[in-house]
Amino acid sequence: MEKNNVIEFIQNAGACIVSKRIINGEAKLKWLLREQPTEKSDNGWRFFSNLDDSEYINNPDNIIVCDFNTVANIEPAIIGIYLLPIGSDIQLVSENGKISFYDNITSEKIDPIYKTEG
Repeated sequence: MEKNNVIEFIQNAGACIVSKRIINGEAKLKWLLREQPTEKSDNGWRFFSNLDDSEYINNPDNIIVCDFNTVANIEPAIIGIYLLPIGSDIQLVSENGKISFYDNITSEKIDPIYKTEG
């Protein structure tokens, strides 16, 4: 995805770590973690694909740092999880054309959070 074509859904969303398989369109977004940010521009989000395993993601050549909006342009549903707290460990489930998020610890469904003005 070219940077010029990226829609900025969230201003100043910050950087995240993402599997190259997602960015390259080789696999679908599946696992989402929010860790303690490592620097000021880092929002803590980490995105991994349905094909990633520990060997793949532990190779630094297989992950990149990009703006959160870049990933949101690939899967807009993540806009609704942006405000979840550090420590969030969730998965994206797509069934019958419907996308849902589930907590990997409790198995509970997570409702998207949208900040509204006013």
